[in-house]
Amino acid sequence: MMKFFYAPNTCSIGIHVMLEEIGAPYESIKVDFLAKEQFSERFRSVNPKGKVPTLVRDDGSVLTEYQAMAFWLGRAFPEAGLLAEDLEAQTRALELLDFMVATVHMRGFTFVLVPKKFTPTEAAQQELTAHGREVIAAGFDRLAGILGEKEWLMGGYSIADPTLFYLTAWARLKDVPMPDALAAFHDRMLARPAVQRALKMVG
Repeated sequence: MMKFFYAPNTCSIGIHVMLEEIGAPYESIKVDFLAKEQFSERFRSVNPKGKVPTLVRDDGSVLTEYQAMAFWLGRAFPEAGLLAEDLEAQTRALELLDFMVATVHMRGFTFVLVPKKFTPTEAAQQELTAHGREVIAAGFDRLAGILGEKEWLMGGYSIADPTLFYLTAWARLKDVPMPDALAAFHDRMLARPAVQRALKMVG
């Protein structure tokens, strides 16, 4: 059985949703960031990077980066329909994931969620937060344009949608404005049984 290491209010929820959509058996294991369990010998023995999400596959091998996990889940469980079969569509899905994770998440939300990680000065934290919000706003506008009138980013539901969901969930958590199209997308995601199950599991 796969083992999935996660922490609440992190990008882990995106992979959690994918696991629920796939329906394969897995064990969900919480890493308590408040107790600094990400630095514990127990967790570092699984993932020396000390990061979540972390996925231990049935054969004991470990995947540690969001995009790698999402791509593997889509390819390993094709019956779930989370990743198209043709190369161009797969490439475009990875392109979209990288934009959401590397730009909107890492260059945007990171500065909104944890500005104290980068500087102890309150004024500098406020500047970082403002910069992060600008990056998010530009990223959300781009994503809303990609979504357009569609229900899902790639047309059909895919690994891109749980990824966008963790960003819109953070937006709701931190009162970050969203275009109407993304707010409607978030509500559609909340209506999916897999999302409801994943949210219930993380508490």
